[in-house]
Amino acid sequence: MSHSIDASKRWLALIILCLGELMIVLDTTIVNVALPSIRTDLAFSETALVWVVNAYMLTFGGFLLLGGRLGDLFGQRKLFLLGIVIFTGASLACGIANSQALLITARAIQGIGGAVVSAVALSLIMNLFTETGERAKAMGIYGFVCAGGGSVGVLLGGILTSTLSWHWIFLVNLPIGVAVYAICLRLLPVGHPQTDIKHMDIGGALTITAALMLAVYAIVNGHQAGWQSVETLTLLALSIALLIGFLIIESRVPAPLVPLRFLRLRNVAIVNIMAVLWAAAMFAWFFISALYLQLVLNYSALQVGLAFLPSNLIMAVLSLGVSAKIVMRFGIRPPLVIGLLLGASGLGLFAFAPVTGNFNLHVLPGMLLLGFGAGIAFNPLLLAAMGDVSQEESGLASGIVNTAFMMGGALGLAILASAAAALTYNLLDQGIDPIIALNNGYRLAFGLGALAAIIAALLGFAVKVELPTAGSKVNAPH
Repeated sequence: MSHSIDASKRWLALIILCLGELMIVLDTTIVNVALPSIRTDLAFSETALVWVVNAYMLTFGGFLLLGGRLGDLFGQRKLFLLGIVIFTGASLACGIANSQALLITARAIQGIGGAVVSAVALSLIMNLFTETGERAKAMGIYGFVCAGGGSVGVLLGGILTSTLSWHWIFLVNLPIGVAVYAICLRLLPVGHPQTDIKHMDIGGALTITAALMLAVYAIVNGHQAGWQSVETLTLLALSIALLIGFLIIESRVPAPLVPLRFLRLRNVAIVNIMAVLWAAAMFAWFFISALYLQLVLNYSALQVGLAFLPSNLIMAVLSLGVSAKIVMRFGIRPPLVIGLLLGASGLGLFAFAPVTGNFNLHVLPGMLLLGFGAGIAFNPLLLAAMGDVSQEESGLASGIVNTAFMMGGALGLAILASAAAALTYNLLDQGIDPIIALNNGYRLAFGLGALAAIIAALLGFAVKVELPTAGSKVNAPH
């Protein structure tokens, strides 16, 4: 399906679609800077605070593929507008939240709206730009927005939290959402839904999301409830049962979210494991380092935003064509492995960060390494997954990796944050100074994140090195 629209309106539509996507991308990073303020204001515990991030990531990852299928069934324009409404309304609920339950619930709904917007925006761009050169340029702009949004989010989060309050990191979405909706209503062509799709894998999306949410909840609360308690073991057993149910559903439905035959392909299987490990490391870095800077080094929210800026700018610049050129020059495997090792090195440096850390010595070097590592590795990671599939299925393959990335981030963050909290509490029980105990917990999380990145890098040696066919589309992780 392609849309009939003149050239000037196509590029204007791209700008509006990218603005809508920017709003979604902002919420993956803007929250991290405000976490200490949210924790204090709403009395979150260290482990429960993880849900402010995970509630969004879990529903985003769970409904990302389903959102694209719903767009095919009901019309991409209609679903894009609905996603904007859901996301903007949930942002308002987050902004006025005065309890933990309301904030976490609203963040979960934000994730659903964000998944729909992201999935349908990609499809709309692919349908608006059918000529190879224009499509490549449009996707390059879209990829730059996805990567650059991280930089904007971290800095904007610091500014809003410092000058106003954490509530405004969500309320800032309202005028953007209203503007995007109003302009898209007039600009985007109506299009025609694909009426031949009769079966939607709603059961698959619900079971995998529920399985992961139960697993994350069990891990986050494992220290408090006890790792061998009936509650923890029951939740983990239910999670495993739901995961098995998901696999059964995927093997039987006509249009599965994750065709199981994909997982039998060498590159797709390896890359999905790598995506889970790398996401665990990346999201732990964003989450834990923001807490380290504010709670250990006493940085203000604005200073935290500025501290993240170098790494996010590097990631944005590398994503705007540089990473693709590196792949074309050296192939998939070298930049993939080197990028992951650079990221692991950055996390390794944070694992040695002292209580009296200095920005130039103990923060900036790790930030730079992580910026270069992430910026170099993302593109070949997705290209490696698509090397085993046809051009027609490349979008689905990259979407599966994108989903694995979001789910891996949520699960990995829960594990690493819980490990950090467990060590901190153990040291406090031994009479260790609270700041030293807190810092040791963070250092453990950074070290585990570095280990995950190293394992991902080693797996990179096992991927096949053929590049996917020209014209394959790449859905950048958010």
